[in-house]
Amino acid sequence: MSRKWFSIFTLCAAAALLFSLSSCGFNQHLLSISIVPSAFTYGGAAVPGISQTPIPLTAYGSYDHPNENKNITDQVIWASDVTAVADVDSSGNLTAGFSCGGANISASVYTDGGNKNGNVVVGYMFVTVDGPASLGCTPAGSAPVLTVNITGTGTVVSSPAGINCSSTSCSASFVAGTPVGLTGTPSGTATSVSWSGCGSSSGSTCDVIVENNLTVTATFQ
Repeated sequence: MSRKWFSIFTLCAAAALLFSLSSCGFNQHLLSISIVPSAFTYGGAAVPGISQTPIPLTAYGSYDHPNENKNITDQVIWASDVTAVADVDSSGNLTAGFSCGGANISASVYTDGGNKNGNVVVGYMFVTVDGPASLGCTPAGSAPVLTVNITGTGTVVSSPAGINCSSTSCSASFVAGTPVGLTGTPSGTATSVSWSGCGSSSGSTCDVIVENNLTVTATFQ
């Protein structure tokens, strides 16, 4: 009888050990990738010489064994299928291209130790770049407003026309994605102008792309 129970006990112990080893032996598997944000719309295409503020993208991986969802932004391979419309760097920073249209941004992981001929898991997000109808683009919603605040004495005018400001503040609407050049002219005792809120500035000029409501400050001194 004791031998029988010993055999049963041994079988149970072996089964428990195998179950434990098999449970612990599973590698964690990447099941899917999602990107946040899942979509993004630019009001206008990029303009040469005017810097952009990149939109940071985050990649999340869904795993089993154990089940969890975690940030894998620094592990994925980022790519765009239409770099002329939108591009993404190796860290997941998104920027608009010089053309309007749509682009798929992908985040990929090759699960066979980086073997690009092996299994791959891919997640996508979609980017839309709108802009002025004059460039063959689709304007993005209502026209955004450019506001110019003035400190000191001077005038600010825009090209294309819309801003002609000599008071403390003035505003004008522009078609989404319009590049606007501002020129400041000192008056009274002021001899120079400095800017804030510009995409780029040099001396008396300030350049912006009016994608969304935007405020620029001209300080005459």
